[in-house]
Amino acid sequence: MIRAPGRRGIVLALVALLLGLTGCGASGAGDGGNAAGESENRIDGDQFRLSGTQKTAQFAVGSEDFTEQQVLGAITTRALEAADATVIDRTGLGGNEAVRQALLDEEIDLSWEYTATGWLVHLGETRSISDPRELYEAVARQDLEENGIEWLPPAPGNDTYAIAASDETLQEFDVRNISDLARLVEERPEEATLCFNNDDGFRTRFDGLPGMERAYGFQFPEDNLIEVSLDAVYGAAADGEICNFGVVFTTSGFIQEENLTLLDDDRDFFAIYNPSLTMRRDTLENYPQLEEMFAPIAERLDTETLRTLNYAVEVEGRTPEAVAEGWLRENGFIE
Repeated sequence: MIRAPGRRGIVLALVALLLGLTGCGASGAGDGGNAAGESENRIDGDQFRLSGTQKTAQFAVGSEDFTEQQVLGAITTRALEAADATVIDRTGLGGNEAVRQALLDEEIDLSWEYTATGWLVHLGETRSISDPRELYEAVARQDLEENGIEWLPPAPGNDTYAIAASDETLQEFDVRNISDLARLVEERPEEATLCFNNDDGFRTRFDGLPGMERAYGFQFPEDNLIEVSLDAVYGAAADGEICNFGVVFTTSGFIQEENLTLLDDDRDFFAIYNPSLTMRRDTLENYPQLEEMFAPIAERLDTETLRTLNYAVEVEGRTPEAVAEGWLRENGFIE
């Protein structure tokens, strides 16, 4: 669940990198931009073709099985294909632990992971880091040292938890941030009803409901907590019948579909989930041009863009592959 460097002359930089490239293939299973930006960032063929008689590079791309991960996986696959790499599609593998293990076991070569997931889950850290850049640097440094995993510069998009409600609800109860919600719990507890999905343990995890209540100094009445399916949270919060507020993910397309407004996390409690393309150390050593190629792609993936891409799949019913292809073309990365 999530800022990035300036744009560079990708074609020239890749040519320079390729002149000095001597390694073999990677191990393992081996919305519109301006005209200048489009030509500068366009991915050309032969970027991964090695010298002499060696074959074209091959990458296995993996992802988790929810919408955003499948879209990010499709973006990666199509970008690599445009660079004349051979790609094995292993997206939709399951949860983050399954994808992580596949990366460590060399069953896949590339996958997008979220900075807070890396810090809290894969590295098992509990210290909170609210600054996105500091979090990324801590994760990237420690994961490389301990596990040999490289994290490319992350996208600015933040796929984290948020509390959402309809504008009507917010106006009626004068709530704009989570501190206001805490006040509502104290003053009008019967109105502070919260729908959430607990598939990921939000009700008990330290970075979920208990942590939020501690950070803001309040506690929901037990009867006010309504567990529903993930997709049902958004409609329930919009309708305001079984609950007035809902726990959502900030990049979900259903936020736009249901016209929900996110409460400001005014104490910066929720962790930062910026997506970063991850790979083993040897993959990046053999193909350093991966960082040059995906830096401008990641730069464009802010929260609103991720929400729009997810909307196209979740609400409009388009495939992740079609959405990825269209976005890469609109932004001038492929022809």
